[in-house]
Amino acid sequence: MSTEGAERAWCVVVPHHPTGARQARHRLADELADVVPPTLLADLVAVFAELVGNAVRHADPLPGGVIRVSWRLCGTPAGPRVQLRVTDGGSAARPRIRTADPDAIDGRGLHIVSGLASRWGVDRDGLGQSVWADFEPSGTTRPDLIVA
Repeated sequence: MSTEGAERAWCVVVPHHPTGARQARHRLADELADVVPPTLLADLVAVFAELVGNAVRHADPLPGGVIRVSWRLCGTPAGPRVQLRVTDGGSAARPRIRTADPDAIDGRGLHIVSGLASRWGVDRDGLGQSVWADFEPSGTTRPDLIVA
């Protein structure tokens, strides 16, 4: 399962709908199952589910009623480095970590992202926004949230 020196990238368009979130999770898991360790894959799928789910629930779609999801894998001597990115049409409110009451049924997604990813952030331009999460090899320091 060595990825050292390898770099691979994928970009997929899925519907701005819960079925699109399911398609994105399955595609990511299928593409990376034999390439990254199972524990990393579980974290990647969990974070991807949160990012795509947030795009479906809280953001507008891109033209055509879609969301663009992408991931990049780079093998390093310390292990695989992965970036996940979800691009949507944006929303009035910038994605941010919220405080959720113990009884709240939502509001914890970006806490999960922050806890599992090495870092995450938001890029906005005139066409929409991309929320991304980086996963560095074990033992790499974890800087705070980066928002561009």
